Amino acid sequence: MLEPITTLPRIVRRFAFLGIDVIGVLLALWLAYFVRFENPWPAFLVWNAWMFPLAAAISVPVFVGLGFYRSFVRFIHGGTFYGILRGVTLSVLLMLAIVMLVSPVPPVPRSIWFLYWLLAILILSAIRLVGGSYLKNRRQRYFAGARVLIYGAGDAGIQLAMALQHSREFHPVAFVDDNPELRGAEMFGLKVYAGADLQRALRRHRAETVLLAMPSAARSVRKRVIESLETLPVHVMAMPGLTEIVNGERKVNEIREVQVEDVLGRDPVPPDKELLSACIRDNTVLVTGAGGSIGGELCRQILRQRPRRLILLDHSEYALYSIDQDIRARRTGADGGVEVVPILASVQDGARMRSVIGAYRVDTVYHAAAYKHVPVVEHNPIEGIRNNVLGTWEVARAAAEKGVGTFVLVSTDKAVRPTNVMGASKRMAELILQGIAQTSTSTRFAMVRFGNVLASSGSVVPLFRKQIRLGGPITVTHPEVTRYFMTIPEAVQLVIQAGALADTGDVLVLNMGQPIKILDLARRMIHLSGFTILDEEDPEGDIEIVYTGLRPGEKLFEELLIGSDSSSTKHPMILRAREEFLVWSEIQKIVATLAAAVDRMDCDAARGILKQAVPGYRPENEIEDWVWQQSQSTDPSVLVPERVH
Repeated sequence: MLEPITTLPRIVRRFAFLGIDVIGVLLALWLAYFVRFENPWPAFLVWNAWMFPLAAAISVPVFVGLGFYRSFVRFIHGGTFYGILRGVTLSVLLMLAIVMLVSPVPPVPRSIWFLYWLLAILILSAIRLVGGSYLKNRRQRYFAGARVLIYGAGDAGIQLAMALQHSREFHPVAFVDDNPELRGAEMFGLKVYAGADLQRALRRHRAETVLLAMPSAARSVRKRVIESLETLPVHVMAMPGLTEIVNGERKVNEIREVQVEDVLGRDPVPPDKELLSACIRDNTVLVTGAGGSIGGELCRQILRQRPRRLILLDHSEYALYSIDQDIRARRTGADGGVEVVPILASVQDGARMRSVIGAYRVDTVYHAAAYKHVPVVEHNPIEGIRNNVLGTWEVARAAAEKGVGTFVLVSTDKAVRPTNVMGASKRMAELILQGIAQTSTSTRFAMVRFGNVLASSGSVVPLFRKQIRLGGPITVTHPEVTRYFMTIPEAVQLVIQAGALADTGDVLVLNMGQPIKILDLARRMIHLSGFTILDEEDPEGDIEIVYTGLRPGEKLFEELLIGSDSSSTKHPMILRAREEFLVWSEIQKIVATLAAAVDRMDCDAARGILKQAVPGYRPENEIEDWVWQQSQSTDPSVLVPERVH
């Protein structure tokens, strides 16, 4: 049988609690006489028996009027006791006023009033403390969730503990905090342990999960805490970030898995507000590929800079519908006046691009439309080239023809010495922009190159999380494969700033930090999920890691610079690369022959044209032959590049 009181109808519960309070008030009045005269039935009590119905008659409407019974007794906080103080004080003053009106000579000793006031406050408070504790214990008995330690005993941790008191999923048992002043203290009825005593706290409280309550802590601090938890047999989760809570996107008690960005430990550089708004504020901005991971985040961040008009362009109806609904839902306050225009179109349609850009007088274009999944494009090279190369060609020419002010291409590290069609097509797109920048006087063309973004479609992070949820195995292509990682919001923020500070024809590269080994990422995600790795060292482990081999066109590692010639910009996270490019007349010839090969569906010819046009492009099958040839060389100066090991 579950909590008999809590399962009663609300009106019945209210009358029950009201009756208990009336008994408490009458008990307080009797105790006041008992304490004053040291006699349970003094003569004064018999003479003043009329005070008992008067106390009940006055207390009931006062307590109801002050809202004593609007919230359940289990939800006790500081305001509860303040309400009791107000209610008892008001009821005593009303009783005293009535008695003074009826009898000029007070028939009740003055000390009785003070004792009654004090005892009523104590008894009603005790009723709520005892009742709340009783109901809380019953709830924990019947709805016992995971026993959790909350790491962080600050305001956020206390708010989280309060929210979880009523959760069926989690049951907070203690705090952990590195602040030495809090060691041994009690917060919200829970003991605070030092970080060094974490293992002892886990054993003592039989905790299964650690919840990180540090939404405003620097990422480097979160990384240090997570690393200390990684070796422990616990599931590590976290409350939402401070920005998510402030923006209303998440609630305090919406617990999530630890994000990979928490593990990176690299604190984002605060944005330059002038750079963020330079190409956007009061302008008409077009985002191609608006329904994708990068395109969608571009739209969200552009909206915050209050453009005059935001044009969302995508060839997928569903993706366009989704981002249009998302952006419209976010138009509040200062963003409410932004006109949002969804355009269903393909970037490969040059006439359509010229029509859209001309009709809406576009000032800035962020070109994020691209096919980006390496194995898919490798198996569909014609479509990859058609979209990534010819699509960029059409949009760039339309922008130049219609006098767009700024054109920013979202590029990829796979464009550097590519081994796949996707990378080669993106480098060809860069070459197109570098070429057209030589001839255009009205449009500033820029390219921004960066590596993998976390949680994008195709990222290993959501794949690993899904595989862990299903009990494994986790699939890793190669034990030595590494990738650069950055969060989507951070990458997009830098793309916008890079586009603002670029000179025409610039290739700008984002500082992605240190590359991460995918195998280490998989291991860390397993540990932080509270599981162990199944391998030769631990045959009783939970989740196995399986190597599947590199997919078609994949490299062991990615690079961001084609050459070694780069310079800094005014932003510490953005570099300017100096790289070779082709003259515009040569670009025109290459695109023409490439378009002809695409129209003929001639994959070999299209690949051959890319190989001639893109320096460093070496298809995977040719790499294997090249490696074998180099291995037969007797010249010790010939070195096999690291990327082909």
